[in-house]
Amino acid sequence: MDDSQLLSAFQELNRPAKAAPPRPVMLFDACHVGVVLRTVLFVEAVMAIGAMFSGPSLEAWVERVAVLSGAALPATLGWLAIACGGKNVFARLPAFGQQVAGVLLGALAGLAGCGLLALVLPPRPMPWVASALAGAFLSGIVVSALVLRAKGRMPAETAARLAELQARIRPHFLFNSLNSAIALVREDPARAEHLLEDLSELFRHVLVAKADSATLAEEVQVARHYLDIEQVRFGERLRVEWAIDPDAGKAKVPALFLQPLVENAVKHGVEPSPTGADVKVTTQRRGSTVVIKVTNTVPSGQGRPGHGVALDNVRDRLRLLHDVQAQFQTALIDGRYQVRMEVPA
Repeated sequence: MDDSQLLSAFQELNRPAKAAPPRPVMLFDACHVGVVLRTVLFVEAVMAIGAMFSGPSLEAWVERVAVLSGAALPATLGWLAIACGGKNVFARLPAFGQQVAGVLLGALAGLAGCGLLALVLPPRPMPWVASALAGAFLSGIVVSALVLRAKGRMPAETAARLAELQARIRPHFLFNSLNSAIALVREDPARAEHLLEDLSELFRHVLVAKADSATLAEEVQVARHYLDIEQVRFGERLRVEWAIDPDAGKAKVPALFLQPLVENAVKHGVEPSPTGADVKVTTQRRGSTVVIKVTNTVPSGQGRPGHGVALDNVRDRLRLLHDVQAQFQTALIDGRYQVRMEVPA
């Protein structure tokens, strides 16, 4: 192949791919459990304050709150359900259109709540217009708060993505892996081939563009490739145990969140110890929750390992993906460092 052919091939490889069409963006997302709880509490608080003007006695206030809540709660949940179920439709609207749609939906929810009151109260003129305006006003506040929350998350999300790139693969990991493969080529070609296959699969997941989320089963497979590679390097010093629940495999998790955790276990458990360390990865489904644990023994005298970029990155991305439904805890228990996470099943 002459120089012109080489240059042509190089230019073909480096030709930028056609940009993918932009994905619709939803300014406010009512599908998170945390959003539902906060919205319901906000509306109930407004109802409770408004009921204070119904009379001076505590009994009158309690009665009024019960009546208003009986209408406001179903209306609020209906608003949230429609906003969540129709978010793909709303996302196609411009930003102002999404906010208007949320307010109009709130007005309809207010009318629905007034209709519920008309069914349970004695016949009387109902405040239909006031109910619609109240629903529109409250939904406007909720939508504005959710929009501000989404905008506030953007810098944190950008920082988390940057940290993700920094924490993905340590540069000397590739150097050590290739050195291990070179050393095995003559002694054990089959094992060297297996190592390179693991390395190829690992970097395929790391370098190929992916969505922000993946299934837990996919992430476990990535972690297996990583630990198989490190097993060649450390040999008997790295003792890995897997306790994987197949029923937990479909849980939605941030893409490439498990590999940094097992890498952290190797870095703080295996590398500093002449005798190595035990690394255990556990997944278990418990009803509507999936529990994920990464545990490693810690060399005596080392103390509690620092969180570092990798752990902070995983914690931030779990919260960005699942909000209050995600739990992330670390602990040093009896010489074992444990990272424990909970996500929706």
